[in-house]
Amino acid sequence: MHIQLDGHGPLHAQLTRALKSAMFAGRVHSGERLPPTRLLARELGMSRNTVLAAYEQLRAEGFVDGRVGSGSYVTPPLQISRPATPCEASEPAQSAYARRMRAFHDNARLANAMDVQIRHRFQYGMPLTNPALTNLWARELSRAALYTKPSYPPVQGLPALREAVCDYLARRRGVEAMPEDVLIVAGTQQAIALTTRILLDAGDHVAIEDPQYFATRRVLQIHGATLCAVPVDGDGLVVDALPVRAPRLVCVTPSHQFPSGAVMSLSRRRALLDYAERQGCWVFEDDYDGEFRYDSKPLAALRSLDEARRVIYVGSFSKVLFPALRMGYLIMPPGLRNDFIAAKWAEDFGSPAIEQAALANFIGNGGFERHLRRSTKTLAERRAVLMQGLESCSRGRLDIADSRAGMHVAVWLREKSRAEGDALIAHAQALGLGLHSIAPSYLAPPDRAGLLMGFAAMSPSEIQQGIEVFARCLDHCYA
Repeated sequence: MHIQLDGHGPLHAQLTRALKSAMFAGRVHSGERLPPTRLLARELGMSRNTVLAAYEQLRAEGFVDGRVGSGSYVTPPLQISRPATPCEASEPAQSAYARRMRAFHDNARLANAMDVQIRHRFQYGMPLTNPALTNLWARELSRAALYTKPSYPPVQGLPALREAVCDYLARRRGVEAMPEDVLIVAGTQQAIALTTRILLDAGDHVAIEDPQYFATRRVLQIHGATLCAVPVDGDGLVVDALPVRAPRLVCVTPSHQFPSGAVMSLSRRRALLDYAERQGCWVFEDDYDGEFRYDSKPLAALRSLDEARRVIYVGSFSKVLFPALRMGYLIMPPGLRNDFIAAKWAEDFGSPAIEQAALANFIGNGGFERHLRRSTKTLAERRAVLMQGLESCSRGRLDIADSRAGMHVAVWLREKSRAEGDALIAHAQALGLGLHSIAPSYLAPPDRAGLLMGFAAMSPSEIQQGIEVFARCLDHCYA
C-alpha cells in the first residue's frame, strides 16, 4: 500500500491523515481491508504501536471498523466522491498527432452508440458467435500455456504460427509466402498503423476506395495522410480513376469490397498492380473476410498476382474466429521487412505468445479449417434468411447489393434521401431495432438512404424477428 506522509507532527497523526487522504482520493474503497498492522509497520519503517495508534484514531472517527480475528475494514462515515478534474478535452492538444486524433476520432460517441439498448441489432462487423469454438479455444489455450516459454516472444511472431499462416494462405488464398515474410500483428488496425508509420510522412497522398472501411480511413487521417477518394463500381476499385500524381499508398479490399460487397475483377487487379509498379507506390490489401463466399470458391488474393512485390497483404482472425483474440498477420515486402519488424518492436515488443501458440496448434491440427467450413455453412443459412426477408418486405422499395460473400448486405432505399434514411434509423431504434447507415463509409456521402445490415451475430429466428420490425419501419417511411 503506497502511503505518503506529510512530515508534520507525530508519526501516528501523519499516518492517520495519509490514510484519510487515500480514502477520499478513492485509492482505498469502502469495505476494503486495511493492511495488517505488522505488515504496514514493516513497509513504512515505523513501530507497530504507531500503526495501531493511527488505526485506533480512524476507528474512533468512524472511518474504520475493526473485526476480531479478521482485521480493519474501511467504513467511511460520509459519501466520498473524487474531486472534479478537468476533462481531457479541456487541455490543448499537445502534438499535431493529438490534434488530428481529436479531429477525426470521437471515442465517447462510439461508446455511447453501442450503449443504446437494442433488441435486434443488424450490426455489421460482428462475427458469428459459436459456443463450440469457445470450448475448443479454451482447451487450446490451456495446452499452450503448459509449454509456451514465459519470456518475451519473438517480435515477428512465433515461428510455428508464421509457418501455419503460410500453409493456410497457400491453400486458401493462393498466396505464396515464407515464414520470414510474415509479421504477426494485433489485427488489421495495427497493420495499417504500422504501414502508415513506415511509408508515410504527414501530408503524403493515399488513394482509398470510396466508400471504404471507416476505421482504416481514420487511422490514415490521424497519421496526417492526404486522402484521395477513388470510386468503386461492380468490378471494384476503378483503377482508371487513380490520380495521375502517384500516391504513396493505395488501400483496397479486393476480395469483398467494404461496404459495397463488390469483388475486384481480374482485369482490374492486373491494372492496379501495373499502376503500382509503374508509379512506384505501394498497395495495402485488406483481405478482411475473403474466406466467406456462398456461391463459389474464394478468389485468390491480389497478393498472389504481385510479381513486383508492391502489395502489403493483411489478414485478420477477428472475423473468422472472434475479435477478442486481437490477432492478425501481415505479409511484408522483402525490402521493407526490417522496417516492419522494428516498428512492431517499438509498438509492443510482440504479440502474446500463449495465444500465438494456441492458434498455431489450432491451425496445424485442422481445427481452424473445420471451424471455417462450419462457419461458412451457418453464415450461408443466416444470409439466406436475411435475403428472403428483405425481398419479401421490399415491394419495390429496396435495392439490395447481393455480393454473395462476407457477413453483411448493403441495402439502398429507393427515392429516399440520406436525411430520410436517418429518420428511418431513428424510428427503428425507438422500436428496438438497430440499423446502421452506409454514409459514414464515404468521404462525401451521397444524398441517398443506404444501410449496412450485418447478419453473422444473429440467429435465423432473430433475423426473422428483426425483419418484421424493419418491414413496419419501411411502411412508416413510405407512408
